[in-house]
Amino acid sequence: MNNFLGSEAFASTFLKKENINSKKIIVEKFLENSFESFEDFVIKDEKIDFYLNGEKLISVMTIKEHQDAHIIGFLLSEAVISNIDDIKSLKISEDGLSVFVEADISNIAYENLFKQKTLTSGCCVGVTGNADKVFDCSFISTNFKLNSSKILEQMSEFNKSSKLFDQTGCVHKARIVLEDETIYEAEDIGRHNAIDKVIGLATIAKKNLKKSILYVTGRLSNEMVVKCVMHKIPIVVSKAAVTYEGIKAANEHGVTLIGFAREHKMNVYTHSGRVKVD
Repeated sequence: MNNFLGSEAFASTFLKKENINSKKIIVEKFLENSFESFEDFVIKDEKIDFYLNGEKLISVMTIKEHQDAHIIGFLLSEAVISNIDDIKSLKISEDGLSVFVEADISNIAYENLFKQKTLTSGCCVGVTGNADKVFDCSFISTNFKLNSSKILEQMSEFNKSSKLFDQTGCVHKARIVLEDETIYEAEDIGRHNAIDKVIGLATIAKKNLKKSILYVTGRLSNEMVVKCVMHKIPIVVSKAAVTYEGIKAANEHGVTLIGFAREHKMNVYTHSGRVKVD
């Protein structure tokens, strides 16, 4: 892969500018019988345009961080590319609002991407065109297991708020923890975007996700399970709820699905054999 500007290099360029993902505003807050003015931060969401092989692919409402990982994760999740080596070049515009990718792609997946859309229950990207086709024939088989105490410990660490969340209260977060406890993490206004970004970060680093665990802040619906199956992630955990279709998909395709993971409790909905009681 040539001419690739990695996430860390890109981020370091923009992080020199203060608050790239948030904006300070004046808010009129109503308290009892009067208004009070105070300064507050809101998320700075922006439209990022993704281009693939010279043509515009999609526009996404997101935050201006890890754009390279975002597009890579999205293309992998939709089976448009099969691995990181399919990327020939990736460039991010100087203003950070456009990403240009040259890649070897599956023409069938590319043509189907927006031909047969499924509206997701999330936001920002909001459609999937190919994932279900690959997902239908996939099953995750792995002997990877984790102690229940370790899962709750890692979830507790994951649940600590970030600076951006403290400022705005308006981001989802996703974290991949590998078997050796290497961590990749991303935030975004959309829970699907956050997962695509964190998968992209791990893929850029050429990490195998077959022995990993994905922690997320949002609800675990069918399309969230699809992403795990597509990337062979065996365990996914959220502090939030799960949906019935999410449970059905996880059970059928070998994903250990865990919801309401908080403090010393969690609900294990499928394939509980990967959770060791200690």
